[in-house]
Amino acid sequence: MRKLFLTAVAAISLAGVSGCSDQSEQSAASQGAAPAPTVSVLTVATQNVKHTVTLPGRVTPIQQSHVRPQVEGVLVKRLFEEGALVERGQQLFQIDDARYSAQLASAKADLKSAQANLKTLEARAARYKDLLSRNAVSQQEYDDALAESEQAEAQISVAQAAVDLAQVDLDYTKVYAPISGQIGRSFVTVGSLVTASQEQQLATITQLDPVYVDMQQSGKGMITLRRAMQAQGFLPVSVMLDETSGEMYDHTGQLKFSEVTVDESTGAVALRAELPNPDSLLMPGMFVKTTVLMSESPEILVPQRATSRQPDGSIIVMTVNAQDTVEATPITVSGSYEDKYMVSSGLTDGNRVIVTGYQKVKPGSKVNATPWQSTSAQ
Repeated sequence: MRKLFLTAVAAISLAGVSGCSDQSEQSAASQGAAPAPTVSVLTVATQNVKHTVTLPGRVTPIQQSHVRPQVEGVLVKRLFEEGALVERGQQLFQIDDARYSAQLASAKADLKSAQANLKTLEARAARYKDLLSRNAVSQQEYDDALAESEQAEAQISVAQAAVDLAQVDLDYTKVYAPISGQIGRSFVTVGSLVTASQEQQLATITQLDPVYVDMQQSGKGMITLRRAMQAQGFLPVSVMLDETSGEMYDHTGQLKFSEVTVDESTGAVALRAELPNPDSLLMPGMFVKTTVLMSESPEILVPQRATSRQPDGSIIVMTVNAQDTVEATPITVSGSYEDKYMVSSGLTDGNRVIVTGYQKVKPGSKVNATPWQSTSAQ
């Protein structure tokens, strides 16, 4: 029995050792087959980058005229539809002209009287000249007749000026549009007494196509803008109508003007762009968001989230080579664009940069590279 017991114990011990050996082999096999970590990579490529500056702006009209009367009188007619387009020279209002017609008639009568008097005095001077040659009148009498004739000529000039002035006043009873554009509401009604010195305008005409957009840029930021303007002559300007929806204005304008001095109180420089406005969507006084295109250049862009800054200040990215092996690549950046760096050296077209997952790998590691989607939640 003792011998049988020892035999059983030995068999059990051999079985336990064998089982432990099998488990160790399975564990080792499992570790050797561990999959490579998965990372998201961006394949970089040179793309055209637009260098812009965004500024708030306000729409102002190129021309705006406040129509006012130039003579006194009662308004008897309004000859336009409020909100309509009017042409330069189009009659807008009629002021009662009875008094001015009478003044013109009186001035013309005075002119005729002066002309008739001149004829009489000229004939008298001619007779005195003939009589003087025969010593029938004195030199003084002839000189007096000649002076009266010349005075009558001056009276004609005065009477003619009075006629012209009366004609101008009569013409001013017809109020015309000084510019072409869209006219607003009438501020006076028919039957109102208007005067030449009143502050209240009769109506306002605004030219809506094209329009100006006035902006302001800091004095420091103007350096880049002025260099771009000097290089190109003008800069394209686009306008966002609604920041909430992101709706853009269909037409592009041009930045044509900037002040030559910096406002001491604000430290800003005034800018002015001109935009076409054929549909009258841009109204004077409207605030808009403008984007000024300064230049375009080919650049390699890398998301800032894919970079690491080293203790010495240098920047590196983790790249994946053709063998799916991780490499640490130093890069040089020339600036930023949105949430990306513009890379001037260190990367070329076709390089694969790890955007997410580079924290869990190191140079020399094998990885499973999948395309990175910028809009996905990573």
